[in-house]
Amino acid sequence: MLDAFASALALIATVDAELAGIVGLSLRVSLSAVFFAGLLALPVGAAVALFHFPGRSAVIVLLNALMGLPPVVAGLMIYLLLSRVGPLGPLGLLFTPTAMVIVQSLLIFPIVAALTRQITSDLWEEYREQLTSLSAGRLRAIPTLLWDGRYSLITALLAGFGRAVAEVGAVLIVGGNIAGVTRVMTTAIALETNKGNLTLALALGVILMTLTIIINGLAYGLGQFARRRIG
Repeated sequence: MLDAFASALALIATVDAELAGIVGLSLRVSLSAVFFAGLLALPVGAAVALFHFPGRSAVIVLLNALMGLPPVVAGLMIYLLLSRVGPLGPLGLLFTPTAMVIVQSLLIFPIVAALTRQITSDLWEEYREQLTSLSAGRLRAIPTLLWDGRYSLITALLAGFGRAVAEVGAVLIVGGNIAGVTRVMTTAIALETNKGNLTLALALGVILMTLTIIINGLAYGLGQFARRRIG
């Protein structure tokens, strides 16, 4: 065990090509998913917070519920959409990094949207009178509130990234864990452990844990900064 761990650290220190490729793909897929999910989730969450419409309560409940969406269910849904008999089958996206970005975006969206709704709602209650006095309606207030809550919203995006980069079930279903094409850290760890290649599995595990610690540290730091700024 100690030998395998030492070999894993050596792989990291020497920037092993296979290791770097897997980590690089993982980061590209997860960061892309956060970007696309955030583009939609931030305005949607803010709009749900500020506007009242029929079924609003149901939308809020749905967003909160989907924060715990089982990854394998999300993977199955996207698989059915992208499979040959699915409506998007002709695009040939199944078992590609694009499919993995799509399924991770689906998992991230409700997290970012639900947190954005709560953050924006709190800011609206705080600044409503001031914004109203400046003749800023609810629609015009959205960019202002999103900017004012940017540090808290970055924390929400980091939470989404944390879920995406640690995901295994959904990306395995739509990506297929193809070496050099769709093999990311989590799927590679599962495969290499089953093969008995503990050196690569441990190296990937160390990197994944390091990323997790960094993400949580950034989220905590930004949260503290935002609270001091508001306070």
